[in-house]
Amino acid sequence: MASGTETSGSGDIARTLELLWDTGPRPSRGPRPGLTLERIVEAALEVADREGLGAVSMRRIATELGTGTMSLYRYVPGKSELLDLMLDRVQRPSENPADLGDGDWRSALHALGHATLALYRRHTWLLEVNNSRPILGPGAMDGMEKVLTRIKPMGLTDPELLSAILLVDGYVIGAARTQVYAEEAERTSGLTDAQFWAAQEPVLVKAMTSGRYPVLAGLSEDTFGPGFDHFEFGLQRILDGLEVFVAARSAAPVPPADTGSGCSAPPEQPS
Repeated sequence: MASGTETSGSGDIARTLELLWDTGPRPSRGPRPGLTLERIVEAALEVADREGLGAVSMRRIATELGTGTMSLYRYVPGKSELLDLMLDRVQRPSENPADLGDGDWRSALHALGHATLALYRRHTWLLEVNNSRPILGPGAMDGMEKVLTRIKPMGLTDPELLSAILLVDGYVIGAARTQVYAEEAERTSGLTDAQFWAAQEPVLVKAMTSGRYPVLAGLSEDTFGPGFDHFEFGLQRILDGLEVFVAARSAAPVPPADTGSGCSAPPEQPS
């Protein structure tokens, strides 16, 4: 995964929205029949998946498609707008309803966690993107609609429902980054994970028998082994916490938010 960070929403926002929602002018027929915005985005995704986001440029994508760079500008203004199209494309939800679990809100959020982890594993370049200000297109909106529909029975307020999704998403991003960085370290160093820890073993054994770290020395042999699913453990604890909160909210419902009936007193003016 290449270093550096790209930022979503850094291009022409109005033009990007036109492209995402297909509300802008369509390009006239160009010199390369069959060239479409969808093909351009797909080619950019293929390059990013193979080589990282840093390899994506308008010239490179034109080369991949066998056309001139200027031909691409008939469809998309530049790389910034192309990145937003790529982000929305990978967020298109699955057409299979079973991919969001088979029942209640907990199964939906559990499935969402695993699906999001798989997304970051397929497209590791996503970890290079500052997506704090996303341009919302149909892919992202369709996905959010499906998740919210499934978790609405939680009985939480709308901001709390959104926060539950963000809670799972934030956890998954951290876990994905840990996994991807570990694989990148193995690839760039030439050392397997086992070889890396074997190189430290003599010093660590000496430290453990020194009496300085009695708690660490007393841990079971499988503590740091690969057999424990840390991702699943953490995800389940998040869902446990939400379940406790949902049960408490169900026992003491929150009063409806003030919708502004017009009867409230005007704010006090400063003297």
